Amino acid sequence: MSESGKEKVTVFSNDSDMRYIQIVFSPTGGTQKAADAVTEVWGKHTDRIDLSDAGADFSKIEFEEEDAVLIAVPSYGGRVPEPAAKRLAQLHGCSARCVIVCVYGNRAYEDTLLELQDIAEKCGFRVTAAIAAVAEHSIMHQYAAGRPDAQDIQELQGFSKRILEKLQNKNADSGRLKLPGNRPYKKAGGAGLIPKADKTCTGCGLCAEDCPVQAVSKEHIRTADAGKCISCMRCVARCPESARKVNRAMVSAAALAMKKVCSVKKNNELFL
Repeated sequence: MSESGKEKVTVFSNDSDMRYIQIVFSPTGGTQKAADAVTEVWGKHTDRIDLSDAGADFSKIEFEEEDAVLIAVPSYGGRVPEPAAKRLAQLHGCSARCVIVCVYGNRAYEDTLLELQDIAEKCGFRVTAAIAAVAEHSIMHQYAAGRPDAQDIQELQGFSKRILEKLQNKNADSGRLKLPGNRPYKKAGGAGLIPKADKTCTGCGLCAEDCPVQAVSKEHIRTADAGKCISCMRCVARCPESARKVNRAMVSAAALAMKKVCSVKKNNELFL
């Protein structure tokens, strides 16, 4: 039992000395694709913890010092998404070494990677490596369209091989990683774009079931709670009827404002 009286549950089990575990917040799949590219070349089964599960009790999850953990989140306005940050903070890292990954839509990740490092270290992980990866923007799909593409995947896998060498060498840790970003972090922005369903909505309820922050209720299926919605676009991406949408005029205005900074192709970055 822990000091708080709650029983801690060790996640998963296998027979190897080092377990491989993903912890991912990926509402529309881009972050998951980048995370899979990193862990695929490790050559072992990788278990997953889904940070988008609004009903999970993350406080009961703890790790072992021998574990190799990958934590991946998207960058929302240059910050770690608030629900992901809160859920990560409940974990018990127990000195396990981890790789942190932030995924952004070709604009800038700003303080995301630094904030993710601080969160991971505060809950007991040893941050061994970090990656900033580019994926298709979840709202303005013309930016970084199709990324991570085949070239990105190859590059991320190359990063991963170098990281694995460091993970397997227990004497390779060389102090705290120096990552780009600022403390205090930039102010987090509001949701702004709230998806709504049109008349083609069949009321199937999938959007309510899948929402990472429970912003959609089955009683009011066509709207979303603006106080809870984080504009993650999961409901838009997963709607089987393509009924959920955001305001096109607002998206066009945002895309025009971001055109200059988003039109220059950004590169994936590795920090070891």
